[in-house]
Amino acid sequence: MNEEQIRQLVREALQRELGVSGDQRRLITEDDLNAVPLGTSFRIPEGAIVTPLAREAALMRRIELIAHDAGPQPEINPAKPQSPVVALGADHGGYPLKEILKEFLKTEGYSILDLGTNSRDAVDYPDFAHAVALAVSQGKAWRGILIDGAGIGSSMAANKVPGIRAALCYDNATAINSREHNDANVLTLGAGLIGEALAKQIVQTWLTTEFAGGRHARRVNKIMQIEYRYLKGTKT
Repeated sequence: MNEEQIRQLVREALQRELGVSGDQRRLITEDDLNAVPLGTSFRIPEGAIVTPLAREAALMRRIELIAHDAGPQPEINPAKPQSPVVALGADHGGYPLKEILKEFLKTEGYSILDLGTNSRDAVDYPDFAHAVALAVSQGKAWRGILIDGAGIGSSMAANKVPGIRAALCYDNATAINSREHNDANVLTLGAGLIGEALAKQIVQTWLTTEFAGGRHARRVNKIMQIEYRYLKGTKT
C-alpha cells in the first residue's frame, strides 16, 4: 500500500469503529506550528486537538500553546483521555492474537481502532505498522499495538513515523520500562514468541503504566530532538 492508501485506511477504520468523521474536530498538525514564527504563541481553536508531533514542533520552536477560553485543551498523548482509543494492527501471523486482544481490550473499557489485517491471508507487516503509527502520530488514537511473528519488524517500521516511540515488549518488566522510562506510545508484540495469557498481561501493564517524567523526560526529549533534526535535514 502507498501512503495515501494507508491514510485512507486510517480514516475509514476511524469512521467504522468509532462512528465519527475525522473532520468533526480540527487537528492541529506540525505544519500549522511550523508556519508560526519562532518564539511566539499559538491560540488553539475551540474544539481542536493538537497532535503529539505538533506539540513537539511547538517545543522545538519555543511556541507557547494557548488553550481556547471555553475550556482546557484535550490531551491526546501521553495523558489518558476519558474514552481512550487504542489502534490495533497485525500481519497474518499476528491476526489471531490481534482478535483475542481486541476483545480483551473492549472488556477493559477501551475503544478500538482496528486497522487490520482481517484474515490469515499473507500480507506485509510494514503496511499495518505504518497505519497504526500514523493514527497515533495524528492523534486519532491514544496508543497503538502491533502484532507480527516476532514484533521486531513492526517496531522498526512504526519508529519511522515522526512522533512515534514503538517498543517491542516480551514480559511485564519490558512493558513497565518502555512506559516509565521511554514514554512509548506504540507497543509491538511477537505472536510467535509469547502466549495469549502473557500477551494480555503485557498489554494491561503497558496501558496502565504512567511515564515517570523527571530525568527520563529530559532523555526522551533528546530522542525527539534527534528525530526533529533529521526531519529538517540538518544531520548534526
